[in-house]
Amino acid sequence: MKKLVTHSLIALTLPALIASGSQALAAEKSSAERAIEYRESIMNIFSWNLKAMGSVVKGESAYDQAAFAQHAADLAAAARLNLLAGFPEGSDEGETGAKAEVWMTPDDFKEKYQALQTKSEALVSAAASGNLDAIRPAFGDTANSCKECHKAYKE
Repeated sequence: MKKLVTHSLIALTLPALIASGSQALAAEKSSAERAIEYRESIMNIFSWNLKAMGSVVKGESAYDQAAFAQHAADLAAAARLNLLAGFPEGSDEGETGAKAEVWMTPDDFKEKYQALQTKSEALVSAAASGNLDAIRPAFGDTANSCKECHKAYKE
């Protein structure tokens, strides 16, 4: 009976201990680590949507106008997030793929991000047309704006 009580107490308290430990670890993260997580999360949203649309544009996946338009809209919505807030001073340290140039040439970095915003909005309009011949160049422009930024600012 004593073992049963002990095991029951462990079973009841273990989840609470794990949860409190997770909260303590989260609280220990530096602001730089949180900034890196923030910007990587936004970039993951970009990647998710670009890969899905790229697969269609390349003919690797069937074209579904509604799905494509949703991916374009999601990409544009993510591009409206303040990605620049994810690059505060000091967030160039740690596990990051960002080059130091992000912090050395912030105006150019901002300009490249604004290009993505503009191009992704144009892609939303092209996707709404349902015309793949109009979508392909708009997608190419959007993808190229990502590539240009990565070429300059990603290791």
